[in-house]
Amino acid sequence: MSVEVAVALALALMLTAVAAVVVVRTRRVVATPTERAVHTALHTASLAARALRRGLDTDSAQTAAPFLRGLTGTEGLALFDSDGALLARDQGDAAIWVPDLVDTSAATAKESIAGQRRVLREVRTTAVVAQPLLTEGGDVLGVLVVVTVGTPGPGMLGAVGEVARYAASQIELAELDASRARLDRAEVLALRAQISPHFIYNALNTIASFVRTDPDRARELILEFADFTRYSFRAAGQYTTLAEELRNIDRYLTLERARFGAALKVRLQVAPEVLNVVVPFLALQPLVENAVRHGLAGQGGGSVEIVAHDAGTDCVITVEDDGAGMDPDQLRSAQGDALADRTDQSAHVGLTNVDHRLRAAFGNDYGLVVETAIGAGTKVIMRVPKFRSGVRASGGAVG
Repeated sequence: MSVEVAVALALALMLTAVAAVVVVRTRRVVATPTERAVHTALHTASLAARALRRGLDTDSAQTAAPFLRGLTGTEGLALFDSDGALLARDQGDAAIWVPDLVDTSAATAKESIAGQRRVLREVRTTAVVAQPLLTEGGDVLGVLVVVTVGTPGPGMLGAVGEVARYAASQIELAELDASRARLDRAEVLALRAQISPHFIYNALNTIASFVRTDPDRARELILEFADFTRYSFRAAGQYTTLAEELRNIDRYLTLERARFGAALKVRLQVAPEVLNVVVPFLALQPLVENAVRHGLAGQGGGSVEIVAHDAGTDCVITVEDDGAGMDPDQLRSAQGDALADRTDQSAHVGLTNVDHRLRAAFGNDYGLVVETAIGAGTKVIMRVPKFRSGVRASGGAVG
């Protein structure tokens, strides 16, 4: 072999190695198809929600329709109000809204309002599916109608149903926000403090990471996530039982443990006699999420302890972490109504919301007590009466 050939072969091997390194590094940086699909769906859903949280009218329907159509994967979509009046249509590039389909979609929407949850009609080679937008109580907020070429299968019908439920929940939240005269401040704060978008994003990313490596684990986590969101976003009453709250906390921690692995340690100690104690709906979620997100995530792991015990006429619940802690002076200075209007999503907001809701429900003797210091972790103590006239749990179990 000549020197020139040897040099050429060496250069070729070097270039191949460099190319391989570039490919590997690129694969590490560029998201997988599953991750890209999750991110796209989340982004599309958030754009639709942004419009629907203004309520269901012509403007919001016109803005949300393209995004809802994208989530359903259909060729055309229309939104009608609760009286069957057309609010908006979208068809992308398909130009599918021919006169026959316009008439059929309107008729199908009205039939759906009359009580049918889903109506399927075929017009030539096109199918029309109507799905009412229902509250948890069964009230009709409007109708979502989709048009697709060919006969839709169970998967598409299921997707249409889920998108309709998602749209209805956003519209219902908008109506609740608009009904401040009928809601006290505690319920409004409860809606604002429900679920951290960071948790949803991280949970879906965690599930996506298991899709190829451990499909069974991914399926389990998807079910946990579905039950968690169904409970958290249900149109329930103002109160629930401690058992229901803890069951949902367990779902939340299951998803977080999948993310952190052995770095997150959880200890739960609950006296059986307090499981039926009534607490404000989602009162524990902000406390536990605060312990994980602000107490542990920044330092890569730690432990969370949740204890509930009988204290005579009261039930005492504590949520403690060994994380970074908070500045007590800053926490004290942050108290007050102005805190709920701040744009930063700090730990103080969730604690203040829960404190307001406890005081509104049970009186000023039942606010939160927070023991914390920088570098010393945080302990949040919640005291609720075991019995209180006029306070009872509502809504059923989930999962």
